[in-house]
Amino acid sequence: MKQNRRKFIASVVAAGASIPFASALNNDFKSQTEKKFPLRIFSKPLDSYDFDFMCECLVKSGIGGFDLTVRPGGKAEPADVETALPKLCAEAKKHNLALDMMVTGIVTAADPLTERVLKTASSLCIKHYRLGYYEFDYKTGIWESLQKHKATLKDIVDLNKKYNIHGGYQNHAGTRVGGPVWDVYELLKDFTPEFAGCQYDVRHAMVEGANAWILGLRLLAPWIKTLAIKDFTWVTGTGKPRAVTVPMGEGMINWDLFFKTVKELNITGPLTLHIEYPLLEKDEDKLPLAQQREIIVRKLKKDVDFLNGFLTKYELY
Repeated sequence: MKQNRRKFIASVVAAGASIPFASALNNDFKSQTEKKFPLRIFSKPLDSYDFDFMCECLVKSGIGGFDLTVRPGGKAEPADVETALPKLCAEAKKHNLALDMMVTGIVTAADPLTERVLKTASSLCIKHYRLGYYEFDYKTGIWESLQKHKATLKDIVDLNKKYNIHGGYQNHAGTRVGGPVWDVYELLKDFTPEFAGCQYDVRHAMVEGANAWILGLRLLAPWIKTLAIKDFTWVTGTGKPRAVTVPMGEGMINWDLFFKTVKELNITGPLTLHIEYPLLEKDEDKLPLAQQREIIVRKLKKDVDFLNGFLTKYELY
């Protein structure tokens, strides 16, 4: 009896294992712009390279586009956004890559660069951007600080509406706003998810809430429009545990529970792959660029294949 094709595909990528030929399944997916979960890469670890080199790495590894750094020290400087960003978008298009996401340092509408960045991005059909981070002021008070930031965010949301772009606040482990995750709900609950939301980061959520992270995911679901993807594990060096990002599938994230819940809650949007482990080992950065590219692509493709395995397993097309 012939095996059902979908069941066959699911079986060969079951459990999201890093299967060498899993990237071939991309042919069964919709185009990157039509997917419910288009795959992008947070460009930071590649920003030191020429943009053409970056594009080649993405094409060869099966990543559909960029989540580009448009912030001080990033691939595009905010002060030069009107000239730099259109050039990068045009170059990405030549490689058939999307540039529809960006990472910014935006924390206030009062900064004159904020509107320049959003206006330019909107004109280039960039749909999502990540905001900068807010800090708690202990003297002002935790709750009071949060209310102050909400008032500041309101002016940013007004600009988002004006330029039809979505601003996402990333939850991030630590003591600033977004560490506990629940504070992001207070920050966002009075804003329409169309223009202000959360870039949910399961790695950082699990660091701060090993078991409770799933509650934050459920609470924030209506505001989650992008998902930051990376894995981590705990290490102890001097007796003090610290979270270290590792390649996909080599860490502690319960990817089955994560993707099962994402599907249940009907969360959709771009996945931005965060590579926060070394792409090159010691002295490999001295190798010819062609060899560096080969090493980088191999590592990126391993993560992509792992991720595609889960997207297939849970039919998140």
